[in-house]
Amino acid sequence: MADTMAGYESEELSVMLCRMLYLSYTRFKNGLDRTLSECGLTMEQYLVLVNIKYNDAPMRITDLASWLERSTNSMSMLVDRMVKAGLLRRIRDKHDRRVVNVFLTSKAETALEQAGPASWEFTQLAMSALSDEDKLTFANLGKAVNCKLLEYLNPGADTGAVLEHDFKRRDHVLKGWHRQVHLATPKAKRS
Repeated sequence: MADTMAGYESEELSVMLCRMLYLSYTRFKNGLDRTLSECGLTMEQYLVLVNIKYNDAPMRITDLASWLERSTNSMSMLVDRMVKAGLLRRIRDKHDRRVVNVFLTSKAETALEQAGPASWEFTQLAMSALSDEDKLTFANLGKAVNCKLLEYLNPGADTGAVLEHDFKRRDHVLKGWHRQVHLATPKAKRS
């Protein structure tokens, strides 16, 4: 692969990298959707459920939209579909009737028990082409690209601080998800 990229000019290489980024995301999403469909979920539904489960506070639609980098309107429509599917329920805040919090149902909890290990195994499969060193390099490169995109989307913002806050804010959710998924894998159940 490196040999095929050696003859490219900088602009051509940038275009190729954008295309690879797009293809990798699209194929990862399609693969995860296929994996999660066996548990009755889509990737977006799964991400909503994981974020509600592993955040310590009640979740409002605006909170979910922020966490998942979606518009409030599109998140509201997704939550509507998930309520109709019996995965979520809405409850008005006792102190402020204007606020509606979103909670998991028992159906969602059951789906997460199956989907967690399945998503973990798929993620491990997708990343198995990379050594640990390559994964670290890939993560650092992703952070650099993220930083540039944040600069574009938020001119004048301290992008380093935004990224650091972003990672810290999501860290406990990822740790909770990983701990739960790790305990539910067949290997962990055997030991």
